[in-house]
Amino acid sequence: MKLVAAAKVRRAQEAVINGRPFVETLVDACQRVALVVITGDRGLCGGFNNAILKKADSRIAELKKLGLDCTLISVGKKGNAYYHRRPNVNVGSFIEGESFPTSKEAQVIADDVFSLFLCEEVDKVELLYTKFVSLIKSNPVIHTLLPLSSKGEACDVNGKSVDASDDEFFRLTTKEGKLSVERDRMTMRKNANFLPNYQFEQDPAHILDALLPLYLNSQILRALQE
Repeated sequence: MKLVAAAKVRRAQEAVINGRPFVETLVDACQRVALVVITGDRGLCGGFNNAILKKADSRIAELKKLGLDCTLISVGKKGNAYYHRRPNVNVGSFIEGESFPTSKEAQVIADDVFSLFLCEEVDKVELLYTKFVSLIKSNPVIHTLLPLSSKGEACDVNGKSVDASDDEFFRLTTKEGKLSVERDRMTMRKNANFLPNYQFEQDPAHILDALLPLYLNSQILRALQE
């Protein structure tokens, strides 16, 4: 029995040793992910903040299980307070903005993200935020910010589009001296006149360099607004 057990252990050891080069190469190919976690600045909003923090904790655990390292950019007072109490979580920066999201606030986050990606400190950037559904409901989502999706859409970690398509939005108004809510739908417009044979005089790399900061700012600003 000892001989059989020793043979089994030896085979297991050989399997582990033989598999190490592949695993190490895989980790080297994509070894670090940056998570931009957006929370609110205030409480008294049900499970709004808890939902996104729980989503972030779940994603961190998933990445660790895959053998990938991750760093966080925490945006919002509630998230900052949460991660200050958890020194075991690697948070690269804490960001607090104004009460109403602005392009300037989004640019601060975009600059941080772009610097990490451009300097190759991270291989992937994911945006975690709560997507607006109604006045009493919002869903925590994760979408890949960088690298860019080949579909030109904002996609989640599974490649599914999370672009706002026919989402409902609500206007708070007054009628006859009383507050009321008007429900409407927001339709994403597609430019049907965009022809595939356009020619650009500049080098594609130069065009991308100009568009990428604008893309990051707009995506982050939308997440903050949601």
